[in-house]
Amino acid sequence: MSSPAKPMLITANYVAGYKIDKVLGLTYGITVRSRGIGGNFMAGLRTLKGGEINEYTEMAQQARQQALDRLSEHAGQLGANAVISVMFDSTEIGQTMDEIIAFGTAVVVTPVTDSQQSVRLT
Repeated sequence: MSSPAKPMLITANYVAGYKIDKVLGLTYGITVRSRGIGGNFMAGLRTLKGGEINEYTEMAQQARQQALDRLSEHAGQLGANAVISVMFDSTEIGQTMDEIIAFGTAVVVTPVTDSQQSVRLT
């Protein structure tokens, strides 16, 4: 038995080549991350030299990916096969943690057939 396909995640308000059949509503994925004392110490040393702080870059990438994975899972639970208008937001919690949220609109889309007319924006 195959698992259902993951929903498409789209930053636009539409999916090219598809029509929106049903809007299911808001969907989101959240994670809260904190770098351990060792990571903070190493990052602190890197700030003395300047340049990219690899420890934080890696943590931010992992957090965003986890938020997207959770967004996709939540959308799938709602019955969506796509999420439009996907965006990120983040909030600092205290001085040691960051909340990262990915959110969008869960929708059901189907491919547009040649017999259907599409609206063109000029």
